Amino acid sequence: MSAEDEPLTRTLLVRRRPPLTRAAVLVLHGGRAESRRTARPWHLAALRMHPFLRALKADTDRDDVLLGQVRYRSRGWNGAGAEPLRDTRRALTELRDLVGEVPVVLLGHSMGGRAALRAADAPHVRGVVALAPWCPPGEPVDQLRDRQVLVLHGSRDRITDPRESAAYVSRARTAGARAGMLIVENGDHAMLRHHDGWHRTASSAVAHLIAPETSPSPLFTLAASAVEPPVLRQGLVVVARE
Repeated sequence: MSAEDEPLTRTLLVRRRPPLTRAAVLVLHGGRAESRRTARPWHLAALRMHPFLRALKADTDRDDVLLGQVRYRSRGWNGAGAEPLRDTRRALTELRDLVGEVPVVLLGHSMGGRAALRAADAPHVRGVVALAPWCPPGEPVDQLRDRQVLVLHGSRDRITDPRESAAYVSRARTAGARAGMLIVENGDHAMLRHHDGWHRTASSAVAHLIAPETSPSPLFTLAASAVEPPVLRQGLVVVARE
């Protein structure tokens, strides 16, 4: 029986643990609005994040960055229960118990993006990279004060709304976050179109958040300063939004 098949007793699944951990990245996959069925590692939502883990291993080539995933108890957000958020907070506690209070970056997709953004108020979370996040109107933003946030959203997403993400980023800036957004032209919710661009941009942003001095990210800087979200076209050419 593999670690992924064992009964869920811990919500932190460590993918790479260096001998000495000075920073950590937690990856959060998507899910459903309502479902209390058990989340499994072979579900598409979880498998979708494996290429991002591979990209992170390449782009965070320092030997002191832990890579981990949050394991949800159920597949759904489930209204006020916000179950993935509770799982994320528990994973952050487990991470702190494991390696101490090191800087943490959260990378989440869809429902996982929502959970990551909500959990950004944890003291050791430095920033969030949210991929096609689920940001319904009225979603809280005060927890993002003094945090750094980058949202990537496909222009052809039919599951979560890029316009809601843009409104969320605007409110986050007002709340005191250094927040920005990039539109992936013709990008879909599953991040299959232009997948290399999704992977490279997200992992580059994470590396920047971990160590902005040694891993500067022009795209992150541009997104955080732009009034309207810039557009990423094929070849990762950034153009003004039309």
